[in-house]
Amino acid sequence: MIDSDLFHEAVRAVYDAATDPDLWPRALEAIAAVTGDVGTVLMWKRDDGGFGTIVSPALEAAQADYTAHWWRHDIRAFRGVEYGYLFLKEGATDRDLIGEDEMRTHPIYTDFLVPHGLGWFAAAGVAPNPQLHVVISVQRRYDLPQFSEEEVRIVSRLGRHVEQSLRLSMRLIDAEMTRDGLSDALAGLTVGVFGLDSLGRITMANAAGRALLGQGLAIEDDRLVPRGRTSRVRFTAALGAVLDDDVASGPETVIQASDDGGPLALHLLPVSGPTAFADAFLARTRVLVLAVGIGGGGPIDPTILRDMMGLTLNEARVASLVGSGLAPRAVAGRLGITEETTRTVLKRVFAKTGVSRQSELVALLAGLVLR
Repeated sequence: MIDSDLFHEAVRAVYDAATDPDLWPRALEAIAAVTGDVGTVLMWKRDDGGFGTIVSPALEAAQADYTAHWWRHDIRAFRGVEYGYLFLKEGATDRDLIGEDEMRTHPIYTDFLVPHGLGWFAAAGVAPNPQLHVVISVQRRYDLPQFSEEEVRIVSRLGRHVEQSLRLSMRLIDAEMTRDGLSDALAGLTVGVFGLDSLGRITMANAAGRALLGQGLAIEDDRLVPRGRTSRVRFTAALGAVLDDDVASGPETVIQASDDGGPLALHLLPVSGPTAFADAFLARTRVLVLAVGIGGGGPIDPTILRDMMGLTLNEARVASLVGSGLAPRAVAGRLGITEETTRTVLKRVFAKTGVSRQSELVALLAGLVLR
Protein backbone atom coordinates (compact mmCIF):
# COMPACT_ATOMS: atom_id res chain seq x y z
CA MET A 1 0.00 0.00 0.00
CA ILE A 2 1.16 3.52 -0.83
CA ASP A 3 1.77 5.94 2.05
CA SER A 4 -0.53 8.83 1.11
CA ASP A 5 1.41 11.30 3.25
CA LEU A 6 4.66 10.48 1.45
CA PHE A 7 2.87 10.72 -1.90
CA HIS A 8 1.51 14.17 -1.05
CA GLU A 9 4.91 15.30 0.23
CA ALA A 10 6.50 14.21 -3.06
CA VAL A 11 3.87 16.04 -5.12
CA ARG A 12 4.37 19.23 -3.09
CA ALA A 13 8.16 18.96 -3.51
CA VAL A 14 7.72 18.47 -7.27
CA TYR A 15 5.65 21.65 -7.59
CA ASP A 16 8.02 23.61 -5.34
CA ALA A 17 10.69 22.85 -7.94
CA ALA A 18 8.55 24.40 -10.69
CA THR A 19 9.46 27.92 -9.53
CA ASP A 20 12.87 27.01 -8.10
CA PRO A 21 14.77 24.52 -10.29
CA ASP A 22 17.47 24.19 -7.63
CA LEU A 23 14.93 22.19 -5.62
CA TRP A 24 14.72 19.32 -8.13
CA PRO A 25 17.25 17.07 -6.31
CA ARG A 26 15.12 17.31 -3.16
CA ALA A 27 11.96 16.63 -5.16
CA LEU A 28 13.53 13.55 -6.75
CA GLU A 29 14.56 12.33 -3.30
CA ALA A 30 10.95 12.74 -2.15
CA ILE A 31 9.71 10.71 -5.13
CA ALA A 32 12.02 7.82 -4.21
CA ALA A 33 10.83 7.98 -0.59
CA VAL A 34 7.27 7.12 -1.69
CA THR A 35 8.39 3.58 -2.59
CA GLY A 36 11.21 3.49 -0.01
CA ASP A 37 13.99 3.55 -2.57
CA VAL A 38 17.50 4.98 -2.97
CA GLY A 39 16.88 7.89 -5.30
CA THR A 40 15.49 9.15 -8.60
CA VAL A 41 17.06 10.20 -11.89
CA LEU A 42 15.42 12.79 -14.15
CA MET A 43 16.75 12.63 -17.72
CA TRP A 44 15.69 14.80 -20.64
CA LYS A 45 16.48 14.97 -24.33
CA ARG A 46 15.51 17.80 -26.65
CA ASP A 47 14.53 17.36 -30.27
CA ASP A 48 17.70 19.26 -31.24
CA GLY A 49 19.84 16.56 -29.59
CA GLY A 50 20.59 18.42 -26.36
CA PHE A 51 20.19 16.45 -23.15
CA GLY A 52 20.65 16.70 -19.40
CA THR A 53 20.13 14.91 -16.09
CA ILE A 54 19.30 15.76 -12.51
CA VAL A 55 19.62 13.22 -9.69
CA SER A 56 18.73 13.02 -6.03
CA PRO A 57 21.73 13.37 -3.68
CA ALA A 58 22.21 9.65 -2.96
CA LEU A 59 22.78 8.94 -6.66
CA GLU A 60 25.41 11.58 -7.39
CA ALA A 61 28.41 9.19 -7.30
CA ALA A 62 26.65 6.57 -9.43
CA GLN A 63 25.53 9.22 -11.92
CA ALA A 64 29.07 10.55 -12.29
CA ASP A 65 30.32 7.01 -13.01
CA TYR A 66 27.45 6.44 -15.43
CA THR A 67 28.11 9.68 -17.33
CA ALA A 68 31.84 8.97 -17.57
CA HIS A 69 31.53 5.44 -18.89
CA TRP A 70 28.48 3.27 -18.36
CA TRP A 71 25.92 5.08 -20.52
CA ARG A 72 27.56 3.41 -23.53
CA HIS A 73 26.65 -0.03 -22.15
CA ASP A 74 23.18 0.55 -20.70
CA ILE A 75 21.02 -2.00 -22.51
CA ARG A 76 18.08 -0.94 -20.37
CA ALA A 77 18.13 2.53 -21.90
CA PHE A 78 18.74 1.28 -25.45
CA ARG A 79 15.91 -1.21 -25.31
CA GLY A 80 13.64 1.20 -23.50
CA VAL A 81 13.60 3.54 -26.50
CA GLU A 82 12.33 0.85 -28.88
CA TYR A 83 10.34 -1.38 -26.54
CA GLY A 84 8.58 1.54 -24.90
CA TYR A 85 6.61 2.21 -28.06
CA LEU A 86 5.31 -1.35 -28.05
CA PHE A 87 4.04 -1.26 -24.46
CA LEU A 88 0.31 -1.05 -23.87
CA LYS A 89 0.93 0.54 -20.47
CA GLU A 90 2.67 3.59 -19.04
CA GLY A 91 5.83 2.94 -17.08
CA ALA A 92 8.37 0.11 -17.16
CA THR A 93 10.74 -1.85 -14.97
CA ASP A 94 13.66 -4.23 -15.53
CA ARG A 95 11.64 -7.35 -16.39
CA ASP A 96 9.89 -5.45 -19.20
CA LEU A 97 13.20 -4.99 -21.00
CA ILE A 98 15.76 -7.51 -19.75
CA GLY A 99 15.77 -11.30 -19.43
CA GLU A 100 16.56 -13.01 -16.12
CA ASP A 101 19.89 -14.36 -17.38
CA GLU A 102 20.96 -10.92 -18.56
CA MET A 103 20.11 -9.41 -15.18
CA ARG A 104 22.46 -11.92 -13.56
CA THR A 105 25.34 -11.57 -16.02
CA HIS A 106 25.28 -8.30 -17.95
CA PRO A 107 28.05 -5.86 -16.91
CA ILE A 108 25.57 -2.99 -16.42
CA TYR A 109 24.21 -5.00 -13.49
CA THR A 110 27.29 -6.85 -12.22
CA ASP A 111 29.94 -4.16 -12.71
CA PHE A 112 28.00 -0.91 -12.41
CA LEU A 113 24.73 -1.22 -10.51
CA VAL A 114 25.65 -3.70 -7.79
CA PRO A 115 28.92 -1.97 -6.81
CA HIS A 116 26.87 1.22 -6.34
CA GLY A 117 24.32 -0.67 -4.23
CA LEU A 118 21.69 -0.51 -6.99
CA GLY A 119 19.77 -3.13 -8.88
CA TRP A 120 16.29 -2.26 -10.16
CA PHE A 121 14.45 0.67 -11.68
CA ALA A 122 10.88 1.85 -12.23
CA ALA A 123 10.61 4.48 -14.95
CA ALA A 124 7.95 6.65 -16.54
CA GLY A 125 8.14 8.86 -19.61
CA VAL A 126 6.73 12.38 -19.50
CA ALA A 127 6.48 15.18 -22.06
CA PRO A 128 6.32 18.71 -20.62
CA ASN A 129 6.33 20.12 -24.16
CA PRO A 130 6.51 18.73 -27.72
CA GLN A 131 10.26 19.39 -27.95
CA LEU A 132 11.22 17.39 -24.85
CA HIS A 133 11.37 13.70 -24.01
CA VAL A 134 11.77 13.23 -20.26
CA VAL A 135 12.10 10.09 -18.15
CA ILE A 136 12.03 9.77 -14.38
CA SER A 137 13.63 6.57 -13.08
CA VAL A 138 13.42 5.48 -9.44
CA GLN A 139 16.41 3.34 -8.35
CA ARG A 140 16.14 0.41 -5.90
CA ARG A 141 18.79 -1.58 -4.02
CA TYR A 142 19.94 -4.81 -5.66
CA ASP A 143 19.18 -6.93 -2.57
CA LEU A 144 15.47 -5.96 -2.52
CA PRO A 145 12.65 -7.41 -4.65
CA GLN A 146 12.01 -5.92 -8.06
CA PHE A 147 9.30 -3.27 -8.42
CA SER A 148 5.75 -4.56 -8.45
CA GLU A 149 3.31 -3.46 -11.14
CA GLU A 150 1.51 -1.33 -8.54
CA GLU A 151 4.77 0.45 -7.68
CA VAL A 152 5.39 1.13 -11.38
CA ARG A 153 1.91 2.67 -11.57
CA ILE A 154 2.72 4.86 -8.57
CA VAL A 155 5.88 6.12 -10.31
CA SER A 156 3.80 6.82 -13.43
CA ARG A 157 1.28 8.80 -11.37
CA LEU A 158 4.08 10.87 -9.89
CA GLY A 159 5.43 11.31 -13.40
CA ARG A 160 2.27 13.19 -14.41
CA HIS A 161 2.97 15.75 -11.69
CA VAL A 162 6.63 15.95 -12.74
CA GLU A 163 5.42 16.61 -16.28
CA GLN A 164 3.16 19.45 -15.13
CA SER A 165 5.88 21.04 -12.99
CA LEU A 166 8.46 20.80 -15.77
CA ARG A 167 6.19 22.78 -18.12
CA LEU A 168 7.35 25.84 -16.19
CA SER A 169 10.60 24.62 -14.66
CA MET A 170 12.32 23.80 -17.96
CA ARG A 171 11.42 27.22 -19.30
CA LEU A 172 12.90 28.86 -16.22
CA ILE A 173 16.07 26.80 -16.60
CA ASP A 174 16.32 27.99 -20.21
CA ALA A 175 15.70 31.57 -19.07
CA GLU A 176 18.62 31.34 -16.60
CA MET A 177 16.29 32.11 -13.75
CA THR A 178 18.99 31.90 -11.10
CA ARG A 179 20.68 34.87 -12.72
CA ASP A 180 17.65 36.99 -13.55
CA GLY A 181 15.31 36.19 -10.67
CA LEU A 182 11.85 34.67 -10.89
CA SER A 183 9.95 37.84 -11.69
CA ASP A 184 12.18 38.77 -14.62
CA ALA A 185 12.21 35.18 -15.88
CA LEU A 186 8.41 34.93 -15.88
CA ALA A 187 8.10 38.32 -17.53
CA GLY A 188 10.35 37.19 -20.37
CA LEU A 189 8.58 33.91 -21.12
CA THR A 190 6.77 33.63 -24.44
CA VAL A 191 3.92 31.60 -22.90
CA GLY A 192 1.21 33.21 -20.83
CA VAL A 193 1.64 33.00 -17.05
CA PHE A 194 -1.04 34.07 -14.56
CA GLY A 195 -0.80 33.94 -10.78
CA LEU A 196 -4.01 33.31 -8.81
CA ASP A 197 -4.65 33.65 -5.08
CA SER A 198 -6.67 31.30 -2.85
CA LEU A 199 -9.91 32.86 -4.16
CA GLY A 200 -8.89 32.59 -7.81
CA ARG A 201 -8.13 36.30 -8.15
CA ILE A 202 -5.25 37.35 -10.38
CA THR A 203 -2.07 38.30 -8.53
CA MET A 204 0.12 38.72 -11.63
CA ALA A 205 0.17 38.28 -15.39
CA ASN A 206 3.16 38.46 -17.67
CA ALA A 207 3.11 40.27 -20.99
CA ALA A 208 2.42 37.09 -22.97
CA GLY A 209 -0.52 36.34 -20.67
CA ARG A 210 -2.01 39.82 -20.97
CA ALA A 211 -1.80 39.51 -24.76
CA LEU A 212 -4.09 36.45 -24.59
CA LEU A 213 -6.93 38.34 -22.90
CA GLY A 214 -9.75 38.55 -25.41
CA GLN A 215 -8.40 35.46 -27.22
CA GLY A 216 -10.31 32.85 -25.30
CA LEU A 217 -9.47 34.26 -21.87
CA ALA A 218 -11.04 37.10 -19.91
CA ILE A 219 -10.95 38.75 -16.49
CA GLU A 220 -14.23 38.88 -14.57
CA ASP A 221 -14.39 40.18 -11.00
CA ASP A 222 -10.57 40.08 -10.91
CA ARG A 223 -10.63 36.38 -11.80
CA LEU A 224 -9.19 34.63 -14.82
CA VAL A 225 -11.91 32.78 -16.76
CA PRO A 226 -12.03 30.91 -20.07
CA ARG A 227 -14.73 32.24 -22.36
CA GLY A 228 -16.16 28.86 -23.40
CA ARG A 229 -18.86 27.44 -21.12
CA THR A 230 -17.44 23.90 -21.04
CA SER A 231 -13.91 25.15 -20.58
CA ARG A 232 -15.03 27.45 -17.78
CA VAL A 233 -16.69 24.60 -15.90
CA ARG A 234 -13.62 22.38 -16.27
CA PHE A 235 -11.28 25.22 -15.30
CA THR A 236 -13.29 26.00 -12.17
CA ALA A 237 -13.25 22.34 -11.15
CA ALA A 238 -9.52 21.99 -11.83
CA LEU A 239 -8.74 25.17 -9.91
CA GLY A 240 -10.78 23.94 -6.96
CA ALA A 241 -8.92 20.62 -6.95
CA VAL A 242 -5.55 22.38 -6.93
CA LEU A 243 -6.56 24.75 -4.14
CA ASP A 244 -7.92 21.82 -2.11
CA ASP A 245 -4.60 19.97 -2.54
CA ASP A 246 -6.39 17.11 -4.28
CA VAL A 247 -3.67 15.12 -6.06
CA ALA A 248 -5.55 11.83 -6.30
CA SER A 249 -6.57 12.19 -9.94
CA GLY A 250 -3.43 13.91 -11.17
CA PRO A 251 -3.08 17.28 -12.91
CA GLU A 252 -5.62 18.36 -15.50
CA THR A 253 -5.20 20.41 -18.67
CA VAL A 254 -8.12 22.56 -19.83
CA ILE A 255 -8.44 23.30 -23.55
CA GLN A 256 -9.93 26.66 -24.48
CA ALA A 257 -10.89 27.38 -28.09
CA SER A 258 -10.26 30.85 -29.49
CA ASP A 259 -11.79 32.70 -32.41
CA ASP A 260 -8.87 35.11 -32.64
CA GLY A 261 -5.99 32.64 -32.54
CA GLY A 262 -5.16 29.00 -31.98
CA PRO A 263 -6.64 27.04 -29.06
CA LEU A 264 -4.97 27.30 -25.66
CA ALA A 265 -3.96 24.62 -23.21
CA LEU A 266 -4.34 25.86 -19.64
CA HIS A 267 -2.03 24.06 -17.20
CA LEU A 268 -2.54 24.62 -13.45
CA LEU A 269 0.40 24.35 -11.03
CA PRO A 270 0.00 24.70 -7.26
CA VAL A 271 2.30 27.07 -5.38
CA SER A 272 2.82 26.03 -1.78
CA GLY A 273 4.55 29.19 -0.63
CA PRO A 274 7.53 31.50 -1.13
CA THR A 275 10.78 29.96 -2.38
CA ALA A 276 14.34 31.19 -2.31
CA PHE A 277 13.72 33.10 -5.54
CA ALA A 278 10.19 34.27 -4.77
CA ASP A 279 9.15 37.83 -5.41
CA ALA A 280 6.42 39.48 -3.40
CA PHE A 281 3.56 38.14 -5.54
CA LEU A 282 4.30 34.55 -4.56
CA ALA A 283 3.47 35.39 -0.96
CA ARG A 284 -0.23 35.28 -1.87
CA THR A 285 -0.14 33.31 -5.14
CA ARG A 286 -1.45 29.78 -4.74
CA VAL A 287 -1.80 28.67 -8.36
CA LEU A 288 0.15 29.44 -11.50
CA VAL A 289 -1.71 29.04 -14.79
CA LEU A 290 0.33 28.49 -17.94
CA ALA A 291 -1.55 29.35 -21.13
CA VAL A 292 0.17 27.61 -24.04
CA GLY A 293 -0.95 27.67 -27.67
CA ILE A 294 -1.40 24.27 -29.32
CA GLY A 295 -1.30 23.39 -32.98
CA GLY A 296 -0.05 26.46 -34.79
CA GLY A 297 0.87 24.48 -37.90
CA GLY A 298 3.28 22.09 -36.13
CA PRO A 299 2.75 18.77 -34.39
CA ILE A 300 0.17 18.88 -31.60
CA ASP A 301 1.48 18.50 -28.06
CA PRO A 302 1.39 14.71 -27.54
CA THR A 303 0.14 15.11 -23.97
CA ILE A 304 -2.97 16.79 -25.34
CA LEU A 305 -3.63 13.82 -27.62
CA ARG A 306 -2.85 11.38 -24.82
CA ASP A 307 -5.40 12.94 -22.49
CA MET A 308 -8.09 13.74 -25.07
CA MET A 309 -7.96 10.49 -27.05
CA GLY A 310 -7.03 7.87 -24.44
CA LEU A 311 -3.64 7.05 -25.96
CA THR A 312 -0.41 6.12 -24.26
CA LEU A 313 2.21 8.87 -24.38
CA ASN A 314 4.25 7.03 -27.01
CA GLU A 315 1.16 6.36 -29.12
CA ALA A 316 0.40 10.06 -28.88
CA ARG A 317 3.94 10.95 -30.00
CA VAL A 318 3.51 8.86 -33.13
CA ALA A 319 -0.01 10.21 -33.74
CA SER A 320 1.17 13.80 -33.37
CA LEU A 321 3.92 13.45 -35.95
CA VAL A 322 1.84 11.41 -38.40
CA GLY A 323 -1.00 13.86 -37.92
CA SER A 324 1.32 16.70 -38.91
CA GLY A 325 1.86 15.01 -42.27
CA LEU A 326 5.08 13.03 -41.71
CA ALA A 327 5.34 9.59 -43.30
CA PRO A 328 5.95 6.61 -40.96
CA ARG A 329 9.58 6.33 -42.09
CA ALA A 330 10.21 9.99 -41.22
CA VAL A 331 8.44 9.55 -37.88
CA ALA A 332 10.67 6.56 -37.11
CA GLY A 333 13.77 8.63 -37.82
CA ARG A 334 12.54 11.47 -35.66
CA LEU A 335 11.77 9.19 -32.69
CA GLY A 336 14.77 6.86 -33.02
CA ILE A 337 12.71 3.70 -33.55
CA THR A 338 12.23 1.33 -36.47
CA GLU A 339 9.69 1.90 -39.21
CA GLU A 340 8.10 -1.44 -38.30
CA THR A 341 7.57 -0.29 -34.71
CA THR A 342 6.12 2.99 -35.97
CA ARG A 343 3.60 1.17 -38.16
CA THR A 344 2.65 -1.18 -35.30
CA VAL A 345 1.97 1.78 -33.03
CA LEU A 346 0.09 3.58 -35.79
CA LYS A 347 -2.27 0.61 -36.18
CA ARG A 348 -3.09 0.87 -32.47
CA VAL A 349 -3.71 4.60 -32.86
CA PHE A 350 -6.06 3.94 -35.79
CA ALA A 351 -7.98 1.38 -33.72
CA LYS A 352 -8.32 3.70 -30.73
CA THR A 353 -9.35 6.75 -32.76
CA GLY A 354 -11.65 4.98 -35.24
CA VAL A 355 -9.77 5.91 -38.41
CA SER A 356 -8.22 3.63 -41.01
CA ARG A 357 -5.62 5.70 -42.85
CA GLN A 358 -3.16 8.53 -42.33
CA SER A 359 -5.23 11.13 -44.18
CA GLU A 360 -8.15 10.48 -41.83
CA LEU A 361 -5.89 10.90 -38.80
CA VAL A 362 -4.60 14.21 -40.18
CA ALA A 363 -8.19 15.42 -40.61
CA LEU A 364 -9.16 14.22 -37.14
CA LEU A 365 -6.31 16.04 -35.45
CA ALA A 366 -6.93 19.17 -37.48
CA GLY A 367 -10.51 19.12 -36.21
CA LEU A 368 -9.27 18.87 -32.61
CA VAL A 369 -7.16 21.97 -33.07
CA LEU A 370 -9.71 24.01 -35.01
CA ARG A 371 -12.87 23.33 -33.03
